[in-house]
Amino acid sequence: MKKDKVLNIIKILLAVTLITVAAVNYKTLSTLDIRELISSATSIYIAAGIILGVYFVKAILLVLPASLIYISVGLALDWKTALLINMLGIVIEVTATYFLGKFLGKDAVEKRLSGTKGGDKLLAMKDKNKNIATFIIRLAPVFPIDFSSLFMGAFDFKFLPYFIFSVLGLAPRVIGFTILGDGLYDVLKIIPPKYIAILIAVAVPIAVAVVIYKKRKKKA
Repeated sequence: MKKDKVLNIIKILLAVTLITVAAVNYKTLSTLDIRELISSATSIYIAAGIILGVYFVKAILLVLPASLIYISVGLALDWKTALLINMLGIVIEVTATYFLGKFLGKDAVEKRLSGTKGGDKLLAMKDKNKNIATFIIRLAPVFPIDFSSLFMGAFDFKFLPYFIFSVLGLAPRVIGFTILGDGLYDVLKIIPPKYIAILIAVAVPIAVAVVIYKKRKKKA
């Protein structure tokens, strides 16, 4: 059997396995209580390991809701530690799913995305400026993180620019949800996360700009 055929069989088996595991465990994973997992840890290092493990599972199975992870970590730990761990989690997530997409290839990922609400929008952006597209996709909460990472890995986005613009685009959302976690946890029960994420994505950069402007004005 030719090497290409073996590789294609492995890709198909991997894709089927991931979809099956995600489907079978969807209810458990989508309602996973991150705070309970953290509370069972005997040290901050074990807690961090658990959280980063959750991010890796999220990256591979594409099920866990990102916003609830940021918020739960922000509720369970002091905000500085929570923010550091959440940013490390984002690094793991965007890296793992990018290389998963690269391994599965364009055909498999296109079939997975085609016909979905955000998937068609992602596929329409594949011929645009890839750096700008990466930043916009990350900044706009309408695009699920993991599906867009699959897309960018499969369609040969260069890893380093992809990585940098992904982290920059996601940072406002992660910072906002982590620091404001306590209040947002209750609000999320009423208002869909994507609308809150839009507000945070706009508000955080503006707030940072205002603080920088005030500091420079005082020095002047």
